[in-house]
Amino acid sequence: MKQEKPTEITKEELTKLSQSAAELCREILAKSEIEEAELFVLGLSTSEVRGAKIGQDGSLEIGRAIVRAIHEVLSEAKIELAVQGCEHINRALSLERASAKRLGLEIVSVKPALHAGGAGSVAAWEIFEDPCCVEFISAAAGLDIGDTAIGMHVKHVQVPLRLSQKELGQAHITALRSRPKLIGGPRAEY
Repeated sequence: MKQEKPTEITKEELTKLSQSAAELCREILAKSEIEEAELFVLGLSTSEVRGAKIGQDGSLEIGRAIVRAIHEVLSEAKIELAVQGCEHINRALSLERASAKRLGLEIVSVKPALHAGGAGSVAAWEIFEDPCCVEFISAAAGLDIGDTAIGMHVKHVQVPLRLSQKELGQAHITALRSRPKLIGGPRAEY
């Protein structure tokens, strides 16, 4: 059951969230077959992590801890991170400008704010060297913390991943990977 009023978060709790986020990310990398230079999408409701309703009590501290941990794991694996914003910026994604250009993505004119984009997106802008936003991506895998609906940003065919953790803080977790479509008829070979 969710708390009525989330309490302030301690340094120990931030450290635990950071470590858990890194572990989740490593598990997804191991199970997803994502390759170097591919995109990984992160959806994050820090409100849900705190035990509040999505969009109601964001925490930049939590956003920084989680995004930084995931960014570090992905950077080591040479995988690109895109952080999904909230509905108030049409779920635009923050990522490195060089990645957006390399992938031929259309850059849009928006900068996430705590109440229009969310704490995860704001944290990404602080962490990335040269951040920008795009409207659409087709990621190879992703992590959804707090039911933020990342599915629109994971390429077809999406396959759910069963992770050892079911929650981060008090937020429900969903992870996805993608696989190539099986096309053709009865004569096709896969």
